[in-house]
Amino acid sequence: QVQLVESGGGLVQAGGSLRLSCAASGRTSSGAYAMGWYRQAPGKEREFVAAINRMGATKYADSVSGRFNILRENGKYTAYLQMNSLKPDDTAVYYCATGGTLGSVAQTWSVGYWGQGTQVAVSS
Repeated sequence: QVQLVESGGGLVQAGGSLRLSCAASGRTSSGAYAMGWYRQAPGKEREFVAAINRMGATKYADSVSGRFNILRENGKYTAYLQMNSLKPDDTAVYYCATGGTLGSVAQTWSVGYWGQGTQVAVSS
């Protein structure tokens, strides 16, 4: 089992920035090789945002590429999502996710573990 704890959500004006954090614990060596973020807006399906593996390889959704940056502390199972130039369309509950590979974290159906989510609201 892997436990995930997210933090850093909140309310921000359009054009602003927020930094989300996700700390993994438990069987992280096998279950959290790759870490990522998803989001789910009201009435919409959960969608992939970004992912990073232990080697530092990353993957981003087209909608956030160039604005969001996923980071990971070396040797630790902690990941961050630096969100810049936020838009009202970025408003959603953001979920941390982990899996065995970068590819598995980037697809909803193959995510190993989910966090509880943290709310991000962007006002216009």
